[in-house]
Amino acid sequence: MPLRVVIADDEVLARQKLLQLLREEPDIEVVGEGANAAETIDLVQLTRPDVLLLDIRMPGMDGFDVISALSCASPQSLPSIIFTTAHDQYALKAFEVHAVDYLLKPFTRERLSIALDHAREQQERRRANGPVKSAQKKEYTKRLVFRSKGRILFLPIEEIRWIGAEENYVRICAGKESHMLRNTMANFETRLDPDVFLRIHRSAIVNLQHVKEFRTDGTDGECFVTMSDGHKLPVSRGYRSRITGLIAR
Repeated sequence: MPLRVVIADDEVLARQKLLQLLREEPDIEVVGEGANAAETIDLVQLTRPDVLLLDIRMPGMDGFDVISALSCASPQSLPSIIFTTAHDQYALKAFEVHAVDYLLKPFTRERLSIALDHAREQQERRRANGPVKSAQKKEYTKRLVFRSKGRILFLPIEEIRWIGAEENYVRICAGKESHMLRNTMANFETRLDPDVFLRIHRSAIVNLQHVKEFRTDGTDGECFVTMSDGHKLPVSRGYRSRITGLIAR
């Protein structure tokens, strides 16, 4: 089954370049081109594409406005979104709206192919799951995108071991590295799959795949978890029932 694509970019040369790259993909059918936000919204509603290749900066409304308008009109039929832009500062916001990829211009055919593979995977999951009522559907963050030491990192969620609060920041601990982000624990708790990530303290969320043991200190009754890397994190009384609930399953 071909992947039906709409291209949205206000620059003619950018659209032509994308068309040229897409011709080298065996299963792509370009069903429309939009030069501004209004055209793009009409095209997506008319053609119902699988994928929207979306520039961020366009005349009038920007790419995020396009997604917002499409979500309000028909949230269950949103295409897979691949942002194509010359600006890196929108990467975090892009993945907050569940874009499948974020391409920085100029990008190669190989990089575009990777992004389209992400879209194919999302479309296959949607077809396998079938139609789901919006009240039952919840998509959790699959990866974090953020700046760290002059880089933009794309961090898969499964690589995170634990998250800790430090004043107005959160510390993301993944492998041998840790990263400080200006964010809140409450925000992360809503974005992460509760079957994988468990909040055990007002200042700690752990990835259950990396929890080695849960222990109670016999002398004073304090509880803590030990992570697979040996790091110990406290479990507060208010969150202790979450751990015992897992044991009772």
